[in-house]
Amino acid sequence: METIPTRMCVGCRVREPQPQLIRVVMAGENLTVDPTFTAPGRGAYVHPNSDCVNVALTRKAFARALRVPMSLDNSAIVNHINQLPH
Repeated sequence: METIPTRMCVGCRVREPQPQLIRVVMAGENLTVDPTFTAPGRGAYVHPNSDCVNVALTRKAFARALRVPMSLDNSAIVNHINQLPH
């Protein structure tokens, strides 16, 4: 029996099965969505809703989770969330 890994949302800090979250990684100095969960490097996970993303952006949780000491261009993640069906 295969177990499904769990990850913590950086916005609300609730643990969920990995497929229910969006993985965000660094691409240069920008945040980008990793829909296949296979991009190299450290990833941060967030629920696919604007509430969790806004909390994570306000708290600078993406930079902390990805261990980068800079402000990030978060337009890709915001655009991705805005395009999801509500």
